Amino acid sequence: MSKTAVLYRMATDEHICPFGLRSKDLLKRKGFEVEDHKLTSREETDRFKEKHGVKTTPQAFIDEERIGGYDELREYFNKGEAGQTGTTYTPVIAIFSVAALMMLAYQWSVSGDLFSIRSLMLFISFSMIMLAVQKLKDLYTFTNSFITYDLLAMKWIRYGYIYPFLEAYAGIGMLAQLPALLVAPISLFIGTVGAISVFKAVYIDKRELKCACVGGDSNVPLGFVSLSENLFMIGGALIMWFI
Repeated sequence: MSKTAVLYRMATDEHICPFGLRSKDLLKRKGFEVEDHKLTSREETDRFKEKHGVKTTPQAFIDEERIGGYDELREYFNKGEAGQTGTTYTPVIAIFSVAALMMLAYQWSVSGDLFSIRSLMLFISFSMIMLAVQKLKDLYTFTNSFITYDLLAMKWIRYGYIYPFLEAYAGIGMLAQLPALLVAPISLFIGTVGAISVFKAVYIDKRELKCACVGGDSNVPLGFVSLSENLFMIGGALIMWFI
């Protein structure tokens, strides 16, 4: 016997409610036939909310019982809270993983030699560029987090705004194989200051902070992963100088 759910969701020319679509998808995945009622104007939506005494849409009904919106539906089906919650290393893992795949793809297309010093340099440069982009998308939010632990940025806040541009420049310089004298000193400087700052904040002062490495709005904890970013910069600079 098929199960039926009734869903009311907002879908106007100006706005299609994403949670309405998510509610519909969740109900279908749970084996329900969905009686989908679209509220096609603000006035119709307001009348629905007033009639049922609710403040938001979508609203789902099962067996003539109102379950509620998307969060209530997830709770009804014993699913956890939607979205990414709590501290996570997912953003950093995603960046390093994609950087590694980009390196392998590039090396395969150019030479077929997947693992070499050049491979390592490509991985470092791709990682630095991608991390810099994450910071550059919102410099104010990035610096709000960065200046709480970076020793130089604490004393000179403008350094926090300059840092992502320096990181991007160093990564692009490594990728372009510019002369070491033009790239290595910058990478070595920002990497060394960053490594000392993270080590002091985490391992000496024992502070629990969020890392600004993937932007100031992340929930990545400051620690070994953050230190790795700076060690990559130092390693890339030393390779450019001595290899």
